[in-house]
Amino acid sequence: MELVYLNSIKKQFEYYKSVGEKTFDQLNEDDFFWQYNQQSNSIAVIVNHLCGNMKSRWTDFLISDGEKEWRNRDLEFEAVIQTKDELLTKWNDGWNCLFDALNSIKEENFDSEIYIRNQSHSLVEAVNRQFAHYSYHIGQIVYIGRMIKGKDWKSLTIPKGKSSDFNKAKFLKGIHGGHFSDDIN
Repeated sequence: MELVYLNSIKKQFEYYKSVGEKTFDQLNEDDFFWQYNQQSNSIAVIVNHLCGNMKSRWTDFLISDGEKEWRNRDLEFEAVIQTKDELLTKWNDGWNCLFDALNSIKEENFDSEIYIRNQSHSLVEAVNRQFAHYSYHIGQIVYIGRMIKGKDWKSLTIPKGKSSDFNKAKFLKGIHGGHFSDDIN
């Protein structure tokens, strides 16, 4: 059961990472720094926060608290990232830390107690907590990208008004081994 969960959650993290990247692919350099107003976050600020959170939570996550002493969370919400290249480097650094940590989980350490801000979690609770947090912020990234692109936005999943066509195509493919044959959309 542990390995089934790990494979499933890795696929979910990979999916949301790809959703963020598909958003990035539609944007110009300046778009990463656009803010709706002074109080809102740009995509660059959100990526900076995600990277800081990921590195704090996933570095030595089986043996140390997920809120590292070296983390400066407040700085994560400042305009630190200045270029798209910096943004992509931080994005990939955070995700690499996460996937390295997930790949370190084995049946022998699956029952480890994980601490985040001195609060105890089961491994599943800690991973699910981070999954919810990251998908929330990736949704923000997508929403900002969609606001910026307006009518030029290319849907990342089922285009508006095309649900019926999408479902027809899915059901025409049939069922293989109890699962639909396509990936998550």
